[in-house]
Amino acid sequence: MNKKHRVTLDTNILVYAFDITDRKRQKKAIEIIEFVLTEECVLTLQSLSEFYYAVTKKKFLDAKKALAQIQDWELIFPIITAKASTLIKAIKAVEQHQLSFWDALLWATAKEANIEILFTEDFNHTQKIEGVEIINPFIRERECNE
Repeated sequence: MNKKHRVTLDTNILVYAFDITDRKRQKKAIEIIEFVLTEECVLTLQSLSEFYYAVTKKKFLDAKKALAQIQDWELIFPIITAKASTLIKAIKAVEQHQLSFWDALLWATAKEANIEILFTEDFNHTQKIEGVEIINPFIRERECNE
């Protein structure tokens, strides 16, 4: 029996799913979102917030459609949020792991939620930070049926 992994998606994966200017990345992002439906996937409030800002600013979606997409994802995936302890962990990770602040906050939120795999293109591919494995799906395929 295949073990389901606890995973989350960074904003860039969500945004690329609506980026018609890069069909290759769009296709891959859609594949990743479909894949995580078979896993134990949660989304962060941070990623959904950044998604709304990015897709409306880049005009991939208007505000009404972006909101509707977020509401659809909220029906499918549990949403996790940062806590006060998450902020402290993120600030420490900026220096300890040389992460940007927003990447560190995403990682810390994932870490506190016992996420095993974070799909993103913003960290080093296959980097493992305190138990959270970073996978950049735009670099290579990753089999998750261990």
